[in-house]
Amino acid sequence: MIADLQFQSLYRPGAEIAARGRRLAGGLAALGLREGDVLAALLRNDPVFADIIEACRIAGIHYCALNWHFTPAELDFILRDSGAKALIGHADLLDAARAAWPQGVPVLAVDGAPQDARDYETWLARQPDYAGPLVPPRGAMGYTSGTTGRPKGVRRLPVPLDRLAAQQARMRELVAQTLGIVPGCRALVSAPLYHSAPGAFAAQALAQAELVMLAPRFDAEETLALIARHRITAAYLVPTMYVRMLRLPEEVRRRHDLSSLGFVASSGAPCAPEVKRAMIAWFGPVITETYGSTETGMVTVATSADCLAKPGTAGRPVEGAEIRILDAAGRRCPPGVAGTVYVRQPAYPDFTYHNQDAARRAIERDGFVTLGDIGYLDAEGYLFLCDRAADMVVSGGVNIYPAEIEHALLALPEVLDCAVFGVPDAEFGERLHAVVQPAPGAAPVAAALCAALRGRIAGYKVPRSIEFTAALPRDPNGKIAKRRLREGYWQGQARRI
Repeated sequence: MIADLQFQSLYRPGAEIAARGRRLAGGLAALGLREGDVLAALLRNDPVFADIIEACRIAGIHYCALNWHFTPAELDFILRDSGAKALIGHADLLDAARAAWPQGVPVLAVDGAPQDARDYETWLARQPDYAGPLVPPRGAMGYTSGTTGRPKGVRRLPVPLDRLAAQQARMRELVAQTLGIVPGCRALVSAPLYHSAPGAFAAQALAQAELVMLAPRFDAEETLALIARHRITAAYLVPTMYVRMLRLPEEVRRRHDLSSLGFVASSGAPCAPEVKRAMIAWFGPVITETYGSTETGMVTVATSADCLAKPGTAGRPVEGAEIRILDAAGRRCPPGVAGTVYVRQPAYPDFTYHNQDAARRAIERDGFVTLGDIGYLDAEGYLFLCDRAADMVVSGGVNIYPAEIEHALLALPEVLDCAVFGVPDAEFGERLHAVVQPAPGAAPVAAALCAALRGRIAGYKVPRSIEFTAALPRDPNGKIAKRRLREGYWQGQARRI
């Protein structure tokens, strides 16, 4: 079933979404895209995402949703690395990122048409329905990263057509447990679809829901109003959104009927136990947290009851998933002892890193993969995370990789060395903090360094605070001891991110 899609006042019947998807698939084939190729999207939350998801399912094309906050240089790397054969985007975003347009690649513009781009709606209306071969569907090709800060494209391998029905049935069971998406539900998502989790929520909702409300942006009171007005049963929210809703005046919070809501999915950033308790007290036992990644998919689920009984837990493995906690020698750690988290989630097709097969092999051990997370299982099999993958920072549900920011800082003449890491933030979970060792004779000013960084990296990657030190602490191997730098900030926290 294809859902009805509502975008504020815009309404499209499900049959129209299916028809637009067939035309887009046909148009992409006419542009030369074939099974396994990549379509890039530079879009805010927009109904055109429904066209793309449906078309890529039909034509077996991967879609790469680009973060429109990126600088042209950041976009240029992903567009070149992915080998995108076409680009669809909002006209103003495309115009701002013109320097990143791949040479010779067709560009389709939504809500206007910059020079050298085609108007998407005019072009789509002229396209024939897809008439190509029946092929295994493809989906999102998300870009993620590791300790190097260099993004890697995650490509899922196709499921053979004779095994597709069984795999899709297993996936429906999984998304019911972790996202609350079931046939006939009414779903709401306002988080950016260029992130993997809300993108997956939207894709699954389009396949199963009665109605999908795709909001262009998050607004705390408007979210409550949308839930009440459209009798939403499943919503995707992140902890930062929880914080902003909880700050609404009591009279505003009581104004909206939320009784239709049966499931709130949250992933990507751990939620402070006190925030989660407050949300459960308000919304009822519908708040759910999952642990997973772009590579592995969803691995654990923590229900409201789990979160209240075991504050800070990431939950237990969902059906079929397995977790191993291994020490440095590859031995299983006993309950309560922290080690590297390895997981296996057979509900998802296997994956590789685009153009980086060696990086994919490096994270696997006996069929289990790790992203470097450190954690432990308790005696009842609940997962607790002690640290995030390598030094990754999760701020407001957004993955930020300090190595990239450190590289940008080190390019500034006033900086001799630096370390960037996450520190607690009441609203965003974590915020970026930098410790800088000035170059000899230099006397850098924090505001000036931040201003210089804004010309090199996206604004949300610029540290919120900078301190200066004469020397950075180092481990015996010579690497900067970030754990020692972080410790003072995270003491007394219920869950260390």
